[in-house]
Amino acid sequence: MWALLYKGKDMRKLFGTDGVRGVANIYPMTAEIAMQLGRAIAYVFKKEPHRHKIVIGKDTRLSGYMLETAMASGICSMGVDVMLVGPLPTPGIAFITASMRADAGVVISASHNPYQDNGIKFFSRDGFKLPDKLEAEVEKFIFDNSEPSHRPTARDIGKAYRIDDAIGRYVVFAKNTFPKELTLDGLKIAVDCANGAAYKVAPEVLYELGAEVFPIGVKPDGENINEKCGSLYPDVVAKLVKEKKADIGITLDGDGDRVILVDEKGKVLDGDYLMAIVATRMLKQNTLKKKTLVTTIMSNMGLEEAVKKAGGKIIRAKVGDRYVAEEMLKHGYNLGGEQSGHILFMDHTTTGDGIISALQVLAVMVKENKKLSELAAAMQTYPQILLNVKVKEKKELAKIPTIAKRIQEIESKLNGNGRLSVRYSGTEPLARVMLEGKDAKEIKKMARYIADAIEKELG
Repeated sequence: MWALLYKGKDMRKLFGTDGVRGVANIYPMTAEIAMQLGRAIAYVFKKEPHRHKIVIGKDTRLSGYMLETAMASGICSMGVDVMLVGPLPTPGIAFITASMRADAGVVISASHNPYQDNGIKFFSRDGFKLPDKLEAEVEKFIFDNSEPSHRPTARDIGKAYRIDDAIGRYVVFAKNTFPKELTLDGLKIAVDCANGAAYKVAPEVLYELGAEVFPIGVKPDGENINEKCGSLYPDVVAKLVKEKKADIGITLDGDGDRVILVDEKGKVLDGDYLMAIVATRMLKQNTLKKKTLVTTIMSNMGLEEAVKKAGGKIIRAKVGDRYVAEEMLKHGYNLGGEQSGHILFMDHTTTGDGIISALQVLAVMVKENKKLSELAAAMQTYPQILLNVKVKEKKELAKIPTIAKRIQEIESKLNGNGRLSVRYSGTEPLARVMLEGKDAKEIKKMARYIADAIEKELG
């Protein structure tokens, strides 16, 4: 069964699981490719006879200026207008795109990656990430040297505008997902914004709802995004929680689309805990559509057990929040997400949103007058190990005998009492080995056994 998860090389030349990503100013993250992507996205969405417009937003990386300008140039050259919103969380850009009836949205961000990296991803006019089919159209335009019948001239060339109130619009939108009859009065909240796109909006949303807010990671300088802060370093906000005796810690990634929480004792809670807390309450209130939670192969078996105990079920999509979203849209589900903290509340928004996800947990805390540690008891986790192995190339794992043999050996040993996932990262040159079972020492040895074979063959 495992071989079904590990297809050969992705035939796409630019796009990974979450847009185009790489080191800024090195192919493919160059100004030249950004301009071509701008032209291509404008061409793909310029279908109907009206004045077209595309939103561009970014995080706080230094290279964002270069790529934003190049993207805007490409879009305008195709006779499409550009609306610039500046630094704003990825979900905020999705919201602005749909709210302003734009034809598409562009996010310039490399999410949790270090500042020297950057990325470009797209939203369609309804605020959802592009499906593989449309990404293929964008690539075809670029690599087939496709040209429209003519390039616009004179008054038909696009213009660029700055949307000055984008932050305010998004703050209001996020606050409206929190129950109107509730406030955060009396709660102390520590929040780490990773010196990223949410550095203004996250503290503002929490403050306006009544919380006492202790913000860190709110002084971006173009180079310190994700630098020993944010969701990759939850111990930073955990320390702040203890220092300030806060009720909860919230830590976001560089583009604000995912969140990790910390309880009042300083314990780190990943996306599985968040989904367990909210899904079990939605099941009780009969608001979880089809009594189903959508997650991925990375989510802990403990989450599945918690949901099943509450009367629901989970289904697993491919890794990547857009694949979770596609599964939700296809079957009409309203809650899904990833262990990494990308949570999709489809009743409120169209993509992972760290701020909105945190607000849903805060709403449960306020309604039930319970501490976060009490809510987190809804799920008991199984030991899980995740090893990342650097690879020089991404060959089909099922066709490398030594790797395939070791994976089959471990699956036989698990014999249904654990889970194994071996896959390539869609955004980095890594193979990821995830093992889950009842004995922590044993699964660590098993994961290392497979990782060693990958390192030998592909490292």
